[in-house]
Amino acid sequence: MTTESLPVGTDAPVRTAERETAARGGRRLLRQGAGRQHHAGPLAYVLLAITAILSIFPLYWTMVAASTDNTRVSQTPPPFLPGPNLFSNLARAWDEAAMGKAMINSTIVAGVIALSTVFFATLAGFAFAKLRFKGRNILLMLVIGTMMVPPQLGVVPLFMMMSELGWSQQLPAVIFPTLVSAVGVFFMRQYLSEALPDELVEAGRVDGAHSLRIFWSIVLPVARPAMAVLFMITFVHAWNDFFWPFVVLDMTNPTVPVALTQLSAGYIRDQSLIMAGALLGTLPLLAMFIVFGRQIVSGIMAGAVKG
Repeated sequence: MTTESLPVGTDAPVRTAERETAARGGRRLLRQGAGRQHHAGPLAYVLLAITAILSIFPLYWTMVAASTDNTRVSQTPPPFLPGPNLFSNLARAWDEAAMGKAMINSTIVAGVIALSTVFFATLAGFAFAKLRFKGRNILLMLVIGTMMVPPQLGVVPLFMMMSELGWSQQLPAVIFPTLVSAVGVFFMRQYLSEALPDELVEAGRVDGAHSLRIFWSIVLPVARPAMAVLFMITFVHAWNDFFWPFVVLDMTNPTVPVALTQLSAGYIRDQSLIMAGALLGTLPLLAMFIVFGRQIVSGIMAGAVKG
């Protein structure tokens, strides 16, 4: 019996049965597809290998240059295999550039900047994404507009401000101007707009939670993957920042990029020594990526599945 031969109003059970049959078939296809492994072709492996080689080659060349002497580095063609002087050059760079103190300073500066940026950017991103208040769009546009202003324009007034506060040649002069970034606020706002359902916020309101309680108990767990990514990006940027620390600090209290300038002083630059210092400054970042890279990727994938 077809649905056309049924009396009016009696075809609902048949349609329901058809929909259930279609749903069961769809779920069966999804289960079959979920257990199937998709293999990449040879071209994909070739492209991945080329990309990996191009990505690793600068680090490899830095290690090769740091393991030879200045004469060998300047030859044509340059060496492509490591030499015997790696550890001696690393020791010289460590002593001549005061890398011990520089690494401690860079760790403090990059760690504080990254933590404060993650916290304030998440707080502001939650406000712009889920709270309703007057002037929200105007304030957001002002925040985005600061990204278009070159930071070099504010160097002179910022240096004068740090001098008035008595922070010249001190680490707070590097930390406080970069406690939060407009890029971080915009990034967290975009993430929370998609990943944080309005129903969770409304449920918190119904339970009597205020905005800070909602932020602490609901927003932070949801935003954890994006916070991890923002922390890594901000930490690396603060560690590698050279211009403003070079302006406001000196060689008695440097960060790693500022300390490396000491290796390039002199009439004849020792390229192998400079590369050894650059390798020393890169090793902490590599160690952090090796230790926390898996957790960050797994957090991103977990956030994507939940979203």
